[in-house]
Amino acid sequence: MTQPIAIFIGYDPRERASTNVLIDSLYQHSSVPLAITPLVTPQLEGQGLYRRERDPKQSTAFSFTRFLVPHLMGYQGWAIFMDCDMLARGDIAALWAQRDEQFAVQCVQHEHEPGETVKFLGEVQSAYPKKNWSSLMLLNCSRCTALSVDYVNSATGLELHRFHWLAGDHEIGALPEGWNHLVAVQDPAKADGAPLLHWTLGGPWFREQRTMGEGLAAEWFAARDDAFRLWD
Repeated sequence: MTQPIAIFIGYDPRERASTNVLIDSLYQHSSVPLAITPLVTPQLEGQGLYRRERDPKQSTAFSFTRFLVPHLMGYQGWAIFMDCDMLARGDIAALWAQRDEQFAVQCVQHEHEPGETVKFLGEVQSAYPKKNWSSLMLLNCSRCTALSVDYVNSATGLELHRFHWLAGDHEIGALPEGWNHLVAVQDPAKADGAPLLHWTLGGPWFREQRTMGEGLAAEWFAARDDAFRLWD
């Protein structure tokens, strides 16, 4: 039997609702078994794997824990990392099928230059090259050995998110942008048929952003209601 797809989801206690809806949407659309692990910071701290102090520019609890995925995989095989503020509309197996051994990492290579200085809950919106590339990654773990526990705990945020731990950009493969559509950032027309939505500025699970993405917000609420509806 083929091993389940290993998926790690960034977890922030303020976004529990989005995490649960994302997990359900992944299961509902997947044609193959999944092994989903939320990256809960206190658990990683308890294992001695994460020991960073909170960075003032760190907008979520999982800003840096995502880079522990290769270690958690024993630097073997492939894994998917994704932010929790997403919604799957397509079969994640179709993303998994795009793994390419010539790359260490594959991601949607956005050209996102934020015009705002704050995002959800007043968190700082930082601008830097490769913004949002690390929010959805296909990781070829055997080629990510530079992401040791010590490195993840000592490197700067820019070194991590700009992939300075790779030999160069030639190790980063591009994925179709529909696999990380940035809601309320990219042209709304590009959301049509996009298999994965990403509320990078904050989503409808926050009271102040109930309508973020307009029709896409309604779609998220429909997915939430379906996930938690009671059966007779």
